[in-house]
Amino acid sequence: MSRTIDCRFGLVVALIAALASLATPAVTVAQDDTHDVTFARDVAPILQRSCQDCHRIGSIAPMSLLTYEETRPWARSIREKVVSRTMPPWYIDKNIGLQDFKYDYSLSDEEILTISSWVDEGAPRGNPADMPPPRQFRDIAEWKIGEPDWVVEIPEPFVVAAEAPNWWGDLYSDSGLTEDRWVKAVETKPSLEGFPVVHHAVTSMEDPDSEEGDYNFLNEYALGKNGDIFPDGTGRQIKAGAKIKFNMHYSAIGVETTDRTRVGIQFYPKGVVPERKLISAHVGDDEDLDIPAGESNVRHDGFYRLKENAHITAFQAHLHNLGKRQCLGAILPDNTKEILSCADWDFGWHIVYNYEDHVAPLLPKGTLLHVTSWHDNSEANRWNDDPTNWAGFGQRSSDEMSFSWVSWYELNDDAFEQEVEERQALTDNNN
Repeated sequence: MSRTIDCRFGLVVALIAALASLATPAVTVAQDDTHDVTFARDVAPILQRSCQDCHRIGSIAPMSLLTYEETRPWARSIREKVVSRTMPPWYIDKNIGLQDFKYDYSLSDEEILTISSWVDEGAPRGNPADMPPPRQFRDIAEWKIGEPDWVVEIPEPFVVAAEAPNWWGDLYSDSGLTEDRWVKAVETKPSLEGFPVVHHAVTSMEDPDSEEGDYNFLNEYALGKNGDIFPDGTGRQIKAGAKIKFNMHYSAIGVETTDRTRVGIQFYPKGVVPERKLISAHVGDDEDLDIPAGESNVRHDGFYRLKENAHITAFQAHLHNLGKRQCLGAILPDNTKEILSCADWDFGWHIVYNYEDHVAPLLPKGTLLHVTSWHDNSEANRWNDDPTNWAGFGQRSSDEMSFSWVSWYELNDDAFEQEVEERQALTDNNN
């Protein structure tokens, strides 16, 4: 290995560490004594930004938080949830790894202090004239990526009996495309009535003329997950005549339920070819899980080697009900190790953490992605149906899994060196 390559690896590690430290400064928030904290002036804007998408009539949360009258009865519960960072659902560890993410709706320390102070002061309304204008919301049934250019459904409605074993299978639909197109955003979603029975739906493209079968992943639906909007300049190509494969997992809920899952796609304009192909894949899969009864902190490790230089764009943990926490790390070819991100786990929220461009990890070919997962099979886990029973890997909702979804695009050596140099210049400018 040449000295030049050794230095490059060291530079990448230094960049990750430097940017992580820049992104996670120690925060000391002093309480503002110049005015009392009120709902109208101080709390309502926070709820609008980070809570009301879910906490409104017709959405998924159990209560609405649009008005003072709706919010006041829940004040102490809100305080407990935000202070513990249980809500809003954003489970990235604030003390480890990179911290700058796109679409980050978590609360700052200052916002948490504002809500806590408001509750401690008796949750006053304040002057109604201070209220911000009400938010305008999309209908809950609308696509999170915006209106798709193209929608493909599973071939027929699928009926899940009231009492039935878990069902896994692949359903195929013609895409209907008559020309090759590049995908900019994609979202897979169950029908409104089918939502409760869909454990997951993974969509991919299949080329009928290729012996390789599936040639490109599209998107995964799981609880709490929205669609994927690809970073600018990246995309996935879907070919004319392609079939869409829906890998479905249905679970009965005691009532006969019909589902018509579909995938919505937004395209780049015709003739536009993005510079980079975006890859999303399982990494660090570990199917040899051994989770003893009653144990609360059971660790497993998995690995994935990058064959090419990579710009990592997103990380998403994947565990089941016994999941507790997952970390994504990188072991570089010189054996230097870095933790990129850690996130606590809640099965109700399959959150994709999209790195901001200026901190997205740049990793040289040969890097091992290291996925470390922890499971909680004790009675302290409120999602655990039977803490007296051993648990292991399996496809059922009651079984366990351990892997990460990671997205990246590949770079040749020249492009990689250029991105590293640009990142270094950015770091120097911030110092």
